[in-house]
Amino acid sequence: MPSEPAPISEAARHALEQELADLRTERGTVAATLRDSDAEVGDSADEADELQRADDLRRLDDRISDITTRLRQAEPAGPPPTDLVGVGSTVAVRFSDGTVETVQIGETAAVLDRTLVTADSPLGSALLGHRAGDTVNFEAPDGPASAVVVSLGESPDRSG
Repeated sequence: MPSEPAPISEAARHALEQELADLRTERGTVAATLRDSDAEVGDSADEADELQRADDLRRLDDRISDITTRLRQAEPAGPPPTDLVGVGSTVAVRFSDGTVETVQIGETAAVLDRTLVTADSPLGSALLGHRAGDTVNFEAPDGPASAVVVSLGESPDRSG
């Protein structure tokens, strides 16, 4: 584990702030369903539900704490590198079946953004630190795979 927190992009900061707001809302909802410890105890199903809500509350508190710490400690990330793949880079990648996809390397995945690859995913971590022309190997859902970094910065079909 690094001694200093990784820099955070403005988009990742915004996504974490939104997640934090959503978690705090969810926490308030869950906390409101917990009974007072002096309240009368019902049957074992009621107790099981109460334990589940308490577990949910602990999970929410842990995530809220993690995000709060990350937001407080992280320095803003500068612009993505232009010669090496880094967080924030836009990368055109050719897979072994010949298809070329343009992806952006991000810190957190936005919901339904199919072009965003997180830096800690198998493909994202394989791409980090590589240049155009490099071949990377990674573990795909179907097994080992490889891809070639075609270009950094923009999609290859925009170069016309």
